Amino acid sequence: MRAAVFKTETRKLAMETVPDPVPGPGQVVIKVHRCGICGSDLHMAEGHAYSFADGEIPGHEVAGEVVALGAQAQGVAIGDRVAVLPFVTCGECTGCKTGDAMACPQFRMFGSFGTGGGYAEYLVTNPAWCVRLPGSLSFDDGALVEPLAVSLRAARASGITTGDRVLVMGAGAIGLAAAYWARLSGAQSVVMAATSRRREAMARAIGVDDFIVPEEGRTLAEQTAAALGSAADIVFECAGVPGSLDLAVSAVRRRGMIAAPGFCWTPDAFSAMPAMIKEITLRYTNMYDTREFEIAAGALDKGHVEPRAMISDVVTLEQAPAAFEELRGRNAKCKVLIRPH
Repeated sequence: MRAAVFKTETRKLAMETVPDPVPGPGQVVIKVHRCGICGSDLHMAEGHAYSFADGEIPGHEVAGEVVALGAQAQGVAIGDRVAVLPFVTCGECTGCKTGDAMACPQFRMFGSFGTGGGYAEYLVTNPAWCVRLPGSLSFDDGALVEPLAVSLRAARASGITTGDRVLVMGAGAIGLAAAYWARLSGAQSVVMAATSRRREAMARAIGVDDFIVPEEGRTLAEQTAAALGSAADIVFECAGVPGSLDLAVSAVRRRGMIAAPGFCWTPDAFSAMPAMIKEITLRYTNMYDTREFEIAAGALDKGHVEPRAMISDVVTLEQAPAAFEELRGRNAKCKVLIRPH
């Protein structure tokens, strides 16, 4: 099959022909129809603490079709259209049976430890990590389920309730998804903060009430209070850059909540005293479970399809290396999807 493979020598993707995946016992083969290029893929290509090994096939935002079943594979059928949690696990432990893949002692994620990801025509996974797509959803929608699930976990952890005033820091896919869930959760107002206005139109299409960028002579806390009418009840820190946590603390109210699905790839000096004085709650979240994938797909199925606004382009597999390089520079795009078939 064809695949876009990461090469450590150049830190770029290259098109190669690799063996077709074969399902082992309790596994299935997915024909990849869409795979999103994630910001974490771009970071891993830069050689941070977590990086792709030479020859890895990246890609964890996958939607496709079940085309082969291994022995004892149950729960899906040939032809099922699915959004795929990006894991390969033992399929038998408590974590696997409860939808918590990271609890599995044999946990592997697409694009690591030789587990091929979605920048390819096919991949292998377990039936437990396949969530059927409702008939109303396209494969484009299916590829959005993964980033939506990331932010859904943060929204659920935040305890957001009707009437809350929300600040979302970061206008990438995770920030846009956080704004989406804040709106669906009944937030009174949702404000997004970003370093530029490149994605303001996407944010407003998803339901953001106001969009703020740095202004000389005004702090983020001041801008947030002006936009929301007060300090934020909840801050979703989705930027994942050094200094973000201190800024989030400055903008949240006393005894407010900071939910942080943002992934900072470098050490971040954090001043604990302001957070202590405010008695804020800081809650980190990571990944998702099968139920959160189901909720995300269900929200789209019910007609809450605003996240489609974050899709900038759909490219072929052969175009993926060039698209990947473009996204590594400053650009106005958000979610670029790869179409292997």
